[in-house]
Amino acid sequence: MRDTNFLTENNARHMWHPMAHPAEMRAHPPRIIAAAQGVEITDIHGKTALDGVGGLWNVNLGYSSAPVKQAIADQLEALPYYSVFRGTANAPQIELSYELAEWFREDGLTRAFFTSGGSDSVETCLRLARQYHKVNGQPERTKFFALKKGYHGTHFGGASVNGNPAFRRNYAPMLDGVFHLPAPYPYRSTLDTEDPAAMARIIARQFEDDIAFQGADTIAALIVEPVLGAGGVIVPHPTLLPLLRAICDRHGILMIADEVITAFGRTGAWTGSRLWGVKPDLMATAKAITNGYFPFGAAMISDRIAQAFEANSDTRGLISHGYTYSGHPVGAAAALATLAEAKRLDLAANAAARGAELMAGLHALKSRHAVIGDVRGIGLMCALELVSDPETRTGLGKDKVQTVQDVTYDAGCMVRTSGSNIIFSPPLIITSDHVARMLAALDAGLAAVKA
Repeated sequence: MRDTNFLTENNARHMWHPMAHPAEMRAHPPRIIAAAQGVEITDIHGKTALDGVGGLWNVNLGYSSAPVKQAIADQLEALPYYSVFRGTANAPQIELSYELAEWFREDGLTRAFFTSGGSDSVETCLRLARQYHKVNGQPERTKFFALKKGYHGTHFGGASVNGNPAFRRNYAPMLDGVFHLPAPYPYRSTLDTEDPAAMARIIARQFEDDIAFQGADTIAALIVEPVLGAGGVIVPHPTLLPLLRAICDRHGILMIADEVITAFGRTGAWTGSRLWGVKPDLMATAKAITNGYFPFGAAMISDRIAQAFEANSDTRGLISHGYTYSGHPVGAAAALATLAEAKRLDLAANAAARGAELMAGLHALKSRHAVIGDVRGIGLMCALELVSDPETRTGLGKDKVQTVQDVTYDAGCMVRTSGSNIIFSPPLIITSDHVARMLAALDAGLAAVKA
């Protein structure tokens, strides 16, 4: 590895960063993370901080999970790669498909299609939804519904169902036949009410009305995050997803759960769908499936969908879709070790307990800092929305949000910013002491700015 001077000099000069403006990165080069241990990261200047971001929602076991690292090393020795396209398979892939069927059985999902990450998994679910209706003799069912503020990755399909214009406008025109319902977002409601239960009923009624207008027989699926993550950690009322599931069932529309963030324990339940008591037809997963140690994902498929494909005897059931790294043996081995460790440590229970502590601490900070407009979250996915004017709820300016992040980092905790939101998604192995440290660092960051 080149020395610190080389890294500093070449930072942002020869690569473009995801989700960033190239000119801004050149003008203000990003922090260079050099090492990580446990739940802490260290930059090239030797500064160590708690990782309140959890990598990117995905390092649930932290950075020192020896079983996962050993599984990767062992698999690299045995079989570092082989394709799983038609005609070949590998042992870790087969074992993982069995374990995932057991893991998601409570959600009604018993088949896996392996991918390279979250955007791939979403794309796979969208494709399979359309194909299912073709297999089922309804080829005109091609349209998709989604929620505003929802985030579904960056492929053209996923970007098209995204509910945030920031991920769409520069790449338009997007996929045709995509429609968006209001976000269940009480703090900035567009529905003449801030009551979450009333909002859920309004959104459901609008879905019914839009189905009647579009024609149910033209709609393939609704895609929804059980908790809206990148859109600002928006937690829907417990009635919303059951209402939408019932509407989908009445009209023959599939429900796709985008659980790239919420699967594997982050919400305090093993899946976000279980929080709300719904069983999706398809589920996109990735991120924590390998603890972030290897790019990997899985689209999970319900019995109903599987039976339609597996009973088909013509070309409509042919899966003409896949990725070079689908079912990668190293990724599958990492996932097997990750699932075993997640169960052993009961990460979902710890996420629920530590999340309750974190949310209580964030509410306490809100009582002391007028710059905090809203506190949202469930489990270990939490957000503050910062405002310059609490009465008008005007979002805090970009420079001040950056100041909060910088001072919080200097005080010992890395947090993520998104617009005027400060987002927490730390590893699920954190302790009460870690929560206290994160809150103390954030307190310092908030004290550096005024509403």
